[in-house]
Amino acid sequence: MRLSTYYLPTLKEKPSHAKIISHQYSLRAGLIKQIASGIYAWLPLGLRVLKNIENIIRDEMNKSGAVEALMPCIQPANLWRESGRYDDYGKEMLRIRDRHEEDMLFGPTHEEVATDLIRDMIKSYKDLPLCLYQIQWKFRDEVRPRYGVMRGREFFMKDAYSFNADYGSSLSSYNLMYKTYIKIFKRMGLTPIGVRADTGPIGGNLSHEFHILANTGESTLYYDNKFSELLESEDVKSLKSIYAVADDMHDPKTCPIPQEQLSVSKGIEIGHIFYFGDKYSKPMNAKVTLRDGKNVNIYMGSYGIGVSRLVGAIIEAFHDDKGIIWPEAVAPFKIGLINLQTKVTETADKIYKALKSNEVLYDDTEESVGVKFARMDLIGLPWQIIVGKKAASENIVEIKNRATGKVEEMQIEEAINLFSTK
Repeated sequence: MRLSTYYLPTLKEKPSHAKIISHQYSLRAGLIKQIASGIYAWLPLGLRVLKNIENIIRDEMNKSGAVEALMPCIQPANLWRESGRYDDYGKEMLRIRDRHEEDMLFGPTHEEVATDLIRDMIKSYKDLPLCLYQIQWKFRDEVRPRYGVMRGREFFMKDAYSFNADYGSSLSSYNLMYKTYIKIFKRMGLTPIGVRADTGPIGGNLSHEFHILANTGESTLYYDNKFSELLESEDVKSLKSIYAVADDMHDPKTCPIPQEQLSVSKGIEIGHIFYFGDKYSKPMNAKVTLRDGKNVNIYMGSYGIGVSRLVGAIIEAFHDDKGIIWPEAVAPFKIGLINLQTKVTETADKIYKALKSNEVLYDDTEESVGVKFARMDLIGLPWQIIVGKKAASENIVEIKNRATGKVEEMQIEEAINLFSTK
């Protein structure tokens, strides 16, 4: 992609209303633009990051056996009245009345709709287990939306819903999603910590939050040192049994592990999973017939990942004083190609054509060298290919690793070969 024909409105100065790093850099790097309080437009660069995160999630969800669907953003209130949540949910729910005076709402979550999807269609234990998921927009009317996409009112989310005929199978579905979440976050270059959590308005009696480690995180995590070792093995049983809690759930007096074995880190919540049994299937009459002819309520769980929130969380985890440092798996482009002089334009064009243009952002603008370097560091692409005077005289370009800052000289053909295989 040529920058001269792209839309990348970067900002030199920090916006005064942006208090945290991810909000500042999201605005300055041209990822988003605020349209209203807690509501953002995703600009081309930010949308590419959002899509990369979405694609990783979709790939791992599909590998787990979950089936993708798409549920409506606007939901009828009568479904929530059936489950008993309509009056209990609170002011975060955006309530709407249509022209027929029917009560509607902009979905903050989809347990009721998911239950309604299957209750007239799934009648036998033979049709289960089943897990449906979607990736779509939700709305929660936060009283004070802040921190940019980390806590917006409108947000992009992956939510999944499991349906099982018995408790044992339902717990297996829960554990499968736990493992799937570990895989998803590790693929993004993150370190996920699963902690026992309160079920909140979703309900149920088993819940885990997933946090990523970030020095500027909003939560404080307390976990066994063994967690990192177990994370590599993705052993769900061991991971769930190990000590890991957040914030005020940690009591030094009752902590079951010795102080020297305890790690304390800042973290950001990016996912939440729930097992809630028949909390929704019972009031909404979603039943299946077992092998022995007995009718039972379907056992359910739900599993959420904040897709748009992850963009902010990743920036919080990976940045420096110059800008964002994207992990390669989610970066909007892998390579930033910088043309420093008019006389090397032919060489820079040759490199651009030789590489996959979809993975390269080519700064072919006529702006100053300082502006080009600062902008490329700000948007945080993993690699920079710098085409300067040596390209014309010695057939050499500079390769910069954004994460380490290391710069290496390389022959042009060698550079092309290197990045053609990445």
